[in-house]
Amino acid sequence: MRGRLTTGVLAASLAAAGCAAEPPVSPLPIEAPSSAAPSLTASALPPATRSAIPSATPLRPTPSRPSKRPPRTGRPSRTPSPPPSCEGAVVHTIDLTTDELALVPALCVAAGAVLRIEHIGPGEVTTDAPGLVAQHYEAGVVEIRFVRPGTVVVTIPQQGDSHDIPVVVR
Repeated sequence: MRGRLTTGVLAASLAAAGCAAEPPVSPLPIEAPSSAAPSLTASALPPATRSAIPSATPLRPTPSRPSKRPPRTGRPSRTPSPPPSCEGAVVHTIDLTTDELALVPALCVAAGAVLRIEHIGPGEVTTDAPGLVAQHYEAGVVEIRFVRPGTVVVTIPQQGDSHDIPVVVR
């Protein structure tokens, strides 16, 4: 009894709201897949869809070719990406207790990279281009952040000798 009452109330409320008097909605025309024929006519569609399309209107599939150029973004990048031979904005760590500075090669990094030198005293590490780096010392560790593109030579003392490490920043 309860199920009939609920169904009756629902039907009465829909009829009162005018929903039952609305004509049925037909589906929108669809775009043909890229593997289909170049054009379709409305007669090739199901009967419910045919009523929504004038009979003389051919349907054209959308092109499936990818764009030749990449999509444009809102604003251009400020720094170009580094060439494949350069590393990105990475952290290079040199531990003076285990690493031999004579074997450290020249570096090529992106702006934002950090050279971290461990087990060294304050004021011992120098750079030839202080405008291109931000240098910080704390608890035996020097961190040199490369903030602008250019070439910086980092000089590090080890066992009485000074070792120069050239760093190219892109």
